[in-house]
Amino acid sequence: MDCENGMDVVEFVLLGFSSQPEEQPLFFASFLLMYGAGLLGNIMMVILITVDARLQTPMYFLLRSLSVVDVGFLTVTVPQMLVHLMSSSKTIPFFSCMAQFFFFYVFGVTDILMVSVMALDRYVAICNPLHYATVMSQKVCGRLVAGCWIVSTLHSMLHAGLLLRLSYHGDNHLSHFFCDHDPLLQLSCSDTSINEAAIFFEGGLIILGPFFFIILTYARIVVTVMKFSSGRRKAFSTCGSHLTMVVLLYGAIIGVYFQPASTYSAQRGAVFALMYTVITPMSNPYIYSLRNKDVKRALRHLLRKKIFSQ
Repeated sequence: MDCENGMDVVEFVLLGFSSQPEEQPLFFASFLLMYGAGLLGNIMMVILITVDARLQTPMYFLLRSLSVVDVGFLTVTVPQMLVHLMSSSKTIPFFSCMAQFFFFYVFGVTDILMVSVMALDRYVAICNPLHYATVMSQKVCGRLVAGCWIVSTLHSMLHAGLLLRLSYHGDNHLSHFFCDHDPLLQLSCSDTSINEAAIFFEGGLIILGPFFFIILTYARIVVTVMKFSSGRRKAFSTCGSHLTMVVLLYGAIIGVYFQPASTYSAQRGAVFALMYTVITPMSNPYIYSLRNKDVKRALRHLLRKKIFSQ
């Protein structure tokens, strides 16, 4: 990239998925539908768990916290993407881009950490049920959730600070639909070795640490359940929704951040990014509600209450 004669970048152009005008309305309608479905599902999950006394358990406390995170995760990228799809201007001011980057990673990393905390919840419930109420008390769950937010905020402050030290001149076109790490580093005119080292060591620990923790947790769960003389299917069924969430989330993350540099494709990276920024947070409440009798019963109870109160 030629950075010698370019002016300082004051805004970026987000190229998004397609430059063909005839395709924009289809993308807009699809993403608007997914955004609406994601907000509806997650907000409904928060309401159900808050108002239904039968859902006041550690697992649902964590699920409600995840739904709050997913609302933020969806909102930090999708509304701007919708505006750009229906507008001739695809620009975002420099500091707005940095703010989007910061909050995207706050919500994204919190999401990853919350999924690992939910794996811990399943482990204690199955492998140590007699002490479940003590180990996963509301106070403990609250501290775990607060810890997720603190770690994600510190992580995002580190990487946002490292990005702010970089200089951008000349070309301001980002091959993405939001301000993400790889496109911003590729566009920079500065030495990005410190950023790349931080991504490899600290970022790798934040992403892969919870992943390996989840694998070890489920390995212990499998070993424990196989010792049961009965009830194996019921024990495994309580983990099905969580495992589906893990596969969706980490499958997309691996597709984005663990591609070999020689085969990296901005378009393919954007598609995988869409998976974990939109589809996964949109799907989480439906994955849990469709497979969960307690949630479906709470929803029927709430709807019946509303109907008869009118």
